[in-house]
This record gives sequence, structure tokens and C-alpha cells, in this order.
Amino acid sequence: MNIKIILSDVDGVLTDGGMYYTESGDEFKKFCAHDGMGMKLLQEKGFKVGIITSEDRIINRNRANKLELDFDFHGVSDKLSVVERLCENEGVLISEIAYIGDDINCFSLLNKVGVAACPSNSVEKIKNITGIINLKRSGGNSAFREFSQLFL
Repeated sequence: MNIKIILSDVDGVLTDGGMYYTESGDEFKKFCAHDGMGMKLLQEKGFKVGIITSEDRIINRNRANKLELDFDFHGVSDKLSVVERLCENEGVLISEIAYIGDDINCFSLLNKVGVAACPSNSVEKIKNITGIINLKRSGGNSAFREFSQLFL
């Protein structure tokens, strides 16, 4: 296993997938600090780390900035093509990418990367991908941290 870049979906992986709104329309999400530490530990070991999400929300950008990620892609409808371009730009093979995702918008990417994983609360189509690592932890509950331990 020669992984160089580790990427994560946001909603349903780094969060519990819930969308929380106040009466005044404010949106908020709960991120797990253990996942953030997992990303930092991976970077300290020499991995490049990032997020790729179909949503384009300031709250996700703020989290990426706070974590000082190497990559953050927002508003992505075709995650596979974005990661293929990333591979070209970084001079790595898609087999050198690890990715954790939870829903059907992650399906094509999860089928191509070198290491694929999903939280325990992922949709069945994702859980049933051949060779995917089904994690014990759920999204927003240290699933990324559990995934990071595979490389630490």
C-alpha cells in the first residue's frame, strides 16, 4: 500500500450528515475534533490530506482552513474527475489515493482509489463496494480518525 494523499468527504463522514438550522436560518454542523487530529497526525507523517465535498458552504471552508489542509475542493459534482486532475497535478497515481465517503456521490471515486473506506452509517450501495473498508465508527463520530489509524 503506497498511499500519498488521503481525502475525505465532509457531510456524513466528518459530520453526522445532519443539516441543522436555527429559526433565523443559520446553518451549523458538528465536526469531531478527533478527526481533525487524525488529519494533523497524517500530515506530520508526510501524507497530504484534504476534503472533497459536493456542497459549497462557508462552514466547510472554515473547517478546512482551521485544519490547514493541503487540499479542499468544494461544490464538486464529479469527484472522480477532480481527483484525476489532482493526481496529474501532484504526479501521483489514483492507486496512491485513499478516500473515505458515505453516499452515492462518492461511488465512482471509491471504486477507483487505492484504499476506499466508509463510515458504519453509509448507504448500502457504498458499504457493498468490493474491497471497501467498512469502519466501525459512524460519520461525525471519529470515522475519519479510525480510517487514519490504517496509515499511522
